[in-house]
Amino acid sequence: MTLSNPTPFPQRPQSSQVAFDRQELGVILALYGRMVAAGEWRDYGMSFLRDVAVFSIFRRTAEVPVYRIEKRPRLRGRQGLYALIGAEGQVLKRGHELRPVLAVLERKLIRPID
Repeated sequence: MTLSNPTPFPQRPQSSQVAFDRQELGVILALYGRMVAAGEWRDYGMSFLRDVAVFSIFRRTAEVPVYRIEKRPRLRGRQGLYALIGAEGQVLKRGHELRPVLAVLERKLIRPID
């Protein structure tokens, strides 16, 4: 009787794309839900690429995104992992933490009562 070495389970290849984790998506979707309830936003889209994850926010479905929330791990040590980008491509806020970056959008929920 000969014993052979057991074959190991196949390893899953490392993910070659950047994605938002559950906690990050919770923060983003909580803000998104409040803005939808306020009537500001109507649709969103997500893209997960090799070097960036993007959450795009639309005022209407067939338009360009009003805002993009980007996660770029390569910028973690420099400008910050997260960026909020406006419709024309201008960077509105960068940071190492997601909540302070999204605070710019939270201010849009605060309105005077008529």
